[in-house]
Amino acid sequence: MTGCDTPGMALENTLVVDMTQALAGPYLGMLLGDLGADVIKVERPDGGDQSRGWGPPFVESESSYFMAVNRNKRSLTCDYTYPEGREVLQRLLERADVFLTNERRESRRIQVGMDYASLSRRNPGLVYCSITGYGMTGPYAGLPGYDIIAQGMAGLMPITGEQDDPPMRFPASIADLATALYGCNSVLAALLVRQRSGCERSGCEHSGCERGQYIDLSLVESQAWWGVIQAAAYLCSGQAPAKLGNDHPVIVPYGTFKAQDGYLIIGCATEGLWERLCELLEVTDLYDDPRYHLNRDRVVRRHEVRARLEERLATRPVAEWCRMLTEASIPNGPIYDVPQMLADEQMQVRHFVVEQEHPVAGTLRTLACPIHLSETPASYRLPPPLLGQHTDQVLVELGFSEGEIARLHQIGAV
Repeated sequence: MTGCDTPGMALENTLVVDMTQALAGPYLGMLLGDLGADVIKVERPDGGDQSRGWGPPFVESESSYFMAVNRNKRSLTCDYTYPEGREVLQRLLERADVFLTNERRESRRIQVGMDYASLSRRNPGLVYCSITGYGMTGPYAGLPGYDIIAQGMAGLMPITGEQDDPPMRFPASIADLATALYGCNSVLAALLVRQRSGCERSGCEHSGCERGQYIDLSLVESQAWWGVIQAAAYLCSGQAPAKLGNDHPVIVPYGTFKAQDGYLIIGCATEGLWERLCELLEVTDLYDDPRYHLNRDRVVRRHEVRARLEERLATRPVAEWCRMLTEASIPNGPIYDVPQMLADEQMQVRHFVVEQEHPVAGTLRTLACPIHLSETPASYRLPPPLLGQHTDQVLVELGFSEGEIARLHQIGAV
């Protein structure tokens, strides 16, 4: 496999085989691709990644959902129900450094020869990353899982939203995104271990080399970990966390507050910040009152604190308060919708939107990688691929002849 030719990328010459669909795995694959890995996205010929059909919006034939998390990949279509398709997959995986899969059934992995035991025998340096709803052990192993199910089981939906709201899903698929982030950390750690042990490339001949390893990620555990503070509070107190809307469970004032023309965010996590806020809002009596002097006392009187603060905040518009709070070095911020967020000068200076020329969508704009490395920055080499766009290119790199490639197409194996 040729890998990446551009110098100075963190994961240069790292081959990633991404056989995942939907969001968690594809997002992980894109992060690795942004860092320089050569990511081959393996898709079934009959439609490919399910998220290709998730929309609207679509740009021509392409789903914005799919294009959001699949740049820096090459698409290889492969039907591994055919023996010939399995041969293609095996050749690819024998050369891979990293394999990403969200096939939840171990029996299915064994059937097509993509289980860890089989692959590690042929490629002992392989870092094998499994992403499923519940992990590959336990009574729920093998059950289908999606983000909203993980959010529901992780204990956070009942405490999301205002007091009278029903259980509320976070509007972004944070269980998927969390799993991708832990996956990225896990893959990078496994690659580092492999390098330290002397195995810099898969299939090395170093005797005793620790080589690759198996990573077992679950959406539920990844999402539940984002409730680590709430879980720790319960484990210490025996009391389930309450629903507090936008308020912080153990810091006051810390949340959204109503001003003259809308809402803003104020965060006072120290007593010094609380004193400055009281001075700015001209409510020093509140600071001097022993009932509100310390955070632990304000937490149990949060509604009284809010009433006094919002009484003063109602005298000025949000923009003016944000300016004054910033000048006083009090953490604060506006509440943006997506267009406002993207238009903010900070995001523009940080180049948070990147443009790529797409073969169907034209000039495609997506969010930049949030990882900023000074010496090996993220790069944007390939737009999200069309289904099977790079099949023949990858097959040539795997050593298939022109005649063999034509036959693979003819029988429907690719």
